[in-house]
Amino acid sequence: MYVKNRGEYASKHVLPKKLAILLCFASFFAGMFFTNRMWMVPDAKSIVKKTSRTGDEQHVDCDMKIVLKNEDNSSRGISGSQHSIETVDKAISDLEIKLMAARAERETVMKDTIISEDLKNVELTSRRKYLMVIGINTAFSSRKRRDSVRATWMPQGEKLKQLEEERGIIIRFVIGHSSTSGGILDKAIEAEESMHGDFLRLQHVEGYLELSAKTKTYFATAVSLWDAEFYVKVDDDVHVNLATLGMTLAEHRKKPRVYIGCMKSGPVLARKGVKYHEPEYWKFGEVGNKYFRHATGQLYAISKDLATYILINQDVLHKYANEDVSLGSWFIGLDVEHVDDRRLCCGTPPDCEWKAQAGNICVASFDWKCSGICRSVERIMEVHERCGEDKNALWTANFVQTTRSSSSGKIHMRVQA
Repeated sequence: MYVKNRGEYASKHVLPKKLAILLCFASFFAGMFFTNRMWMVPDAKSIVKKTSRTGDEQHVDCDMKIVLKNEDNSSRGISGSQHSIETVDKAISDLEIKLMAARAERETVMKDTIISEDLKNVELTSRRKYLMVIGINTAFSSRKRRDSVRATWMPQGEKLKQLEEERGIIIRFVIGHSSTSGGILDKAIEAEESMHGDFLRLQHVEGYLELSAKTKTYFATAVSLWDAEFYVKVDDDVHVNLATLGMTLAEHRKKPRVYIGCMKSGPVLARKGVKYHEPEYWKFGEVGNKYFRHATGQLYAISKDLATYILINQDVLHKYANEDVSLGSWFIGLDVEHVDDRRLCCGTPPDCEWKAQAGNICVASFDWKCSGICRSVERIMEVHERCGEDKNALWTANFVQTTRSSSSGKIHMRVQA
């Protein structure tokens, strides 16, 4: 009974064989269909699109931040590299300028065969530093003017050497040679030089129409012989207070390229036969135009960099009829600071005397109508007595850089290329 009942119960739940096989095949094909449908490998574009549409935006942003950070670091690296390159380029440029200056110095000194004896002993390789070199422009016919300068504001003998050693100030009368080299005029200067020892002889033929060339040669020669901070040109009929000049220049010690004087802009004179006629007037535009701003020729000063620039480029610097115009033209286009200081062009008494009494001592005094002190040989002593600084001022003056208020009548004009 028991077996029978069990067999009967089992027979009720058994599937037919064919139906079972059919179900197996159907399940297999259904599985294959859904597997291929669900597990298709997406391409790269769909991954990017899907990522941008879903919550993976944060991951993409992180990647972008990393990229931007790398770009920022790269930019900083490039900026640092550019700064380093600029620094190296500037150093190389400075070295090239010094090399050219050294070569030009050597050529200038080697070709100048008539430099005074006291200058032949200058050691170009180990020169001391001076505050300023003052070149007094003079001519063969100006012996009395030179003696009047020696008797007033220019120290003589041992005082002249002491001025160089203790105060760092070089003073020389500047003159070239005559058209007949070795003639009576040159011998007279040689005799005067042996007596006073205060000449700088240039490789230059003297002549009034050659003042521009003489000025250029003076600066080129002076910067070759002496390592100074400033180079000054003054005429031999002008009175100068040396201590005041030194303190005035000391105000500009930290400026690399400075041009100091009484700045003016006079008319360009086109008519022939008049004084200061400009043969190249047409270069300055219409008739009646004025010159560009430049320092008046009685006294001006330039820093060492500008003197070196003249030395290096002396063969290509153009010369106009007037030497002060020529000097001003050489600095056009350069990054030069023009300083207009009216203390460098005071009038003779009573003008300079009133200013001295007010405590504003003049650097230089002369008469505008004469382009110097009228009858300077007779009158310069009077100017010296009435407008000169204290006799001990030169030996006690402090040439450390100082500043002055705008009330001094000084105007700064920065001219850039």
